[in-house]
Amino acid sequence: MSKAFVKEDQESDIDDDDLELPAVPGGKKNYITNLGAARLKAELHDLLVVKRPELTQVIAWAASNGDRSENADYIYGKRRLREIDKRIRFLQKRIEAFEIIDPATIKSDEVVFGATVTIEDEEGVQKTYSIVGIDEANAAKGQISWISPLGSALLRKKVGDIAAFNTPKGLREFEIIKIEYIKLVFD
Repeated sequence: MSKAFVKEDQESDIDDDDLELPAVPGGKKNYITNLGAARLKAELHDLLVVKRPELTQVIAWAASNGDRSENADYIYGKRRLREIDKRIRFLQKRIEAFEIIDPATIKSDEVVFGATVTIEDEEGVQKTYSIVGIDEANAAKGQISWISPLGSALLRKKVGDIAAFNTPKGLREFEIIKIEYIKLVFD
């Protein structure tokens, strides 16, 4: 049926939760740092305990005002409630499936999940990245997913090794300068 003939506040039959899930390579676990896991759990708690109950009160108030077909508070509230419920389902699936790793407990001389790696490019520019989970990656803050092109190129490398990966500008090579396993602190 065309979307034009579906009421705006009607639930879709399509379960599109899976469309938002970043893909984990087949047969691999969904690793996450202890800090990332705490963030996801805190977000879920906030949605379940604070935001959803507040919104249901607003929707109940708006519904009590009469005609719902032109009631903007009711229509927007129902739409926002569906978004929150969708995010809750997403977080519950993620929390159920992840494996928590504390980078500060890892002892390795090669890059594995949780490593903070300093690399140097061909021009001598050094950058530091932390290898984190899919749900906590933020390249602007130096947090790259272990399945990202750079993250996967760095895995299993040691200090002095060269890591190469393809970018839109072509093949880039980096030398591993330093590998640390430290307690991660994100802003």
